[in-house]
Amino acid sequence: MNVSAEVGVSGDRPDGPADVLIIGAGASGGVVARRLAEAGIRVVCLEQGAWHDRTEYRGAELDWELTARRQWSSSPNIRALPEDYPVDDERSDVSPLMFAGVGGSMILFAGAWPRMLPSDFRVRSLDGVADDWPLTYEDLRPYYERSDRQIGVSGLGGDPAYPPGEDPPLPPLPIGAGGLRVARAHSRLGWHWWPEPNAILSAPYDGRNRCVQRGTCMQGCGEGAKASTDLTHWPRAIAHGATLITGARVSRIETNSAGLATGAHWIDGAGTEHFQRANAVVVAANGIGTPRLLLMSSSEAHPDGLANSSGLVGRRLMMHPFANVTGLFDEQLESWQGHFGCSIESFEFYETDERRGFVRGAKWGLAPTGGPVNAALPSRAGAQVWGADHHLHVRSRLGHGASWGLFGEDLPDEENRVTLSATATDSSGLAAPELQYSVSENSRRMLDFHIEKASESLTEAGAHTIEVDRLMRYSGWHLLGTARMGTDPTTSVVDEWNRAHDVPNLFVVDGSCFVTSGGVNPTSTICALALRAADRMVERRHDQPVVW
Repeated sequence: MNVSAEVGVSGDRPDGPADVLIIGAGASGGVVARRLAEAGIRVVCLEQGAWHDRTEYRGAELDWELTARRQWSSSPNIRALPEDYPVDDERSDVSPLMFAGVGGSMILFAGAWPRMLPSDFRVRSLDGVADDWPLTYEDLRPYYERSDRQIGVSGLGGDPAYPPGEDPPLPPLPIGAGGLRVARAHSRLGWHWWPEPNAILSAPYDGRNRCVQRGTCMQGCGEGAKASTDLTHWPRAIAHGATLITGARVSRIETNSAGLATGAHWIDGAGTEHFQRANAVVVAANGIGTPRLLLMSSSEAHPDGLANSSGLVGRRLMMHPFANVTGLFDEQLESWQGHFGCSIESFEFYETDERRGFVRGAKWGLAPTGGPVNAALPSRAGAQVWGADHHLHVRSRLGHGASWGLFGEDLPDEENRVTLSATATDSSGLAAPELQYSVSENSRRMLDFHIEKASESLTEAGAHTIEVDRLMRYSGWHLLGTARMGTDPTTSVVDEWNRAHDVPNLFVVDGSCFVTSGGVNPTSTICALALRAADRMVERRHDQPVVW
């Protein structure tokens, strides 16, 4: 990667303090920055990573499967770049995945764009577990729809799994030969399926190119067809006056005697310390980075960490336990290509059925099966096929698979948490986050059930072999719940508008605010919540206390 140690500044620095300081330039940070800047609010954003050029991404190159395992890995522990922070995950059943840079983890996400379902906001009322959200699907629906238009979502309206609403702005992407086979199997079984909505363009949109169906979405999109906020939000935010500073690692948020956030200390690549003053602070550093920063910002007034009078900062970590079920077919499906954000989805077994022995459910997403390197490696079932039969092994696998990814709902548990490591540090000497995370028995039973049903799906589609990854360790893409929202300050960190109960001018807008995880990819919901919070900030801007 072309990573500079120099501080990069996009946009003019404001004279005096920022109206709003945003920490993190990923999905939620980009959404909030664009909305506030378009409203004339002076925004400064500090981002510890770089602004990457699309020519750096390896999806069009022959080495893309190799670089995906090192330089462009989703794991900060594997990349180990100066702008990354290590994560101590020795006591975690799942390894967290994230990316530091403008656009955040959207740079390497698959692009899947489902919404949470109405039941996901009412888990306590419906199933007697976890908690209800302080808002409903209908409260969030207009923000989902506005966000879809900003992102450029491709999909098909009318999915019976959701209430009626506005159709996606672009038609669906092709589902491919594998998607068609499995869709027909579901129709025979009487099971739900639908083309999955994706934050990937099926046609030119807003100056961006359509998807070329290379199947390398998770290594960055060289065409700009896959949405990330470095493409969809930051250029507009900067055009309206926002300042984005890259190579800026925030070490703590400062508060004054009145209990208000006054700005943040940050360190540049050369180790020089700075302080950015602001009248409000928005934290958008993901479900691990945000609690880490709040815990590092402890003080005499906040001895257990900033905004942590409830004791819940860092607790209730949810990461969506994930399993993968692949079917191999005699027919050539060309399944090395397509978009990786899933061709079709199924919510057939999403809602609770107590007869199954667990609560809640999982979304299924059908994805490509990778290129020649993936086909050449030992199979998920553990077969070692080297030597004389190796080429036969590759020919029988490359393009012959269809793969269901199963995202199970992860119920909140206060023992699953983020704390500060006593031993590990990042390249600036700041304490690294440490995870304690165990997959619950409910989740394990859930995945076993869904694996069985997904295997039935692929068998009905004609697969001659089924291979299973029962619980994938490197699957912690979704980092949620560590600064949950709620109306009671004793049992939540932020209110229903994402404002901290303890610090009236501090906001948390990333996945940390989730009350429950649902069983779907969360980025669509993260962006909708961030847009809703930003609207509220604009609406109440004149009520916001002025610090500087």
